[in-house]
Amino acid sequence: MNIDHDIAPIYPCHDLLVEIGKVEMAMDYLARHDDARQAQLRARLASRMDDLRAEWRQLAG
Repeated sequence: MNIDHDIAPIYPCHDLLVEIGKVEMAMDYLARHDDARQAQLRARLASRMDDLRAEWRQLAG
């Protein structure tokens, strides 16, 4: 039994979940910035979240 081969598919899922969590945490801290900066950051974070969700759908499908 090759243990590396058995657990290798888990890494991409784990990495995506970690990245999604980081983006969610960043969105929670947007209130610390002024309105103009919030809008800019929110747009970038939303775009990143969309990309991560697309990757997640690819892995799941």
